[in-house]
Amino acid sequence: MTKLVHLADRGVLEISGADRVSFLQGMVSNDVTQTAPGRAIWAALLTPQGKWLADFFILTQGERLLLDCERSQIPELAHRLSRFKLRAQVAFQDLSQSLFVHVAWNGNPDPAPDAIIVQAPDPRLPKAGIRMLSSHPLVTNATPDDWHVHRLALGLPDGTRDLEAEKTVLLEAGFDELSGVSWTKGCYMGQELTARTKYRGLVKRRLFPVQIDGPPPERGAVIMQNDREVGTMRSSTNHAGLALLRLDSLDGPLTCEQAKLTPTTPDWMNRTL
Repeated sequence: MTKLVHLADRGVLEISGADRVSFLQGMVSNDVTQTAPGRAIWAALLTPQGKWLADFFILTQGERLLLDCERSQIPELAHRLSRFKLRAQVAFQDLSQSLFVHVAWNGNPDPAPDAIIVQAPDPRLPKAGIRMLSSHPLVTNATPDDWHVHRLALGLPDGTRDLEAEKTVLLEAGFDELSGVSWTKGCYMGQELTARTKYRGLVKRRLFPVQIDGPPPERGAVIMQNDREVGTMRSSTNHAGLALLRLDSLDGPLTCEQAKLTPTTPDWMNRTL
């Protein structure tokens, strides 16, 4: 049965103007030229030192790019991008009051609601479903918790729930395997560290799905293996979560606050990065 959810904590930032693609191309981790009707990309904005600031899905409609991103991050995201505008012909507008973000998974909504303005498969994984932007909230049959259980099982990070601004490195969060980085597009802000992390094999920890036996730990709680700190808890729903773990800690017992954690490796993940 197809599941459809409205993600009220997501919003839409519009980027318009003749230079919209070339401008964003020099700013984000993925190849913006690959966006097309019915095709989205997943990308991140980084610090000059290559640390995560925000991530979003980029969809295209007519003469505008539509960024599906965390609603709370839109003001800061627009501000940061505008600082690099210079003479580029681009404009930014928060459309979160007029466009609404939905996700469908376990199949396609049939027929597609007339209110959908643009939609595209989630570029990370086929099982992640379809991202939709609509002109008003749709009738849904799933809750945000249902969506989080689904994406946690897939090992998909969700912005500030799982990543830390100015700290997270993209390859720790699966951006390579989940098609969030282009290695061929040329320069963008933070590219040097991202490339160095990959080609020098510097990844020592990763985000892993974990099964939680006991009370769900708080986000940021320290994860222990015997008397050694080996990671921190990220988001969780019910008995599923994501945890940032050292790669050398996966074969022993893990505890976090009053819970026991059992990590799993998604089939898309390359642990030898």
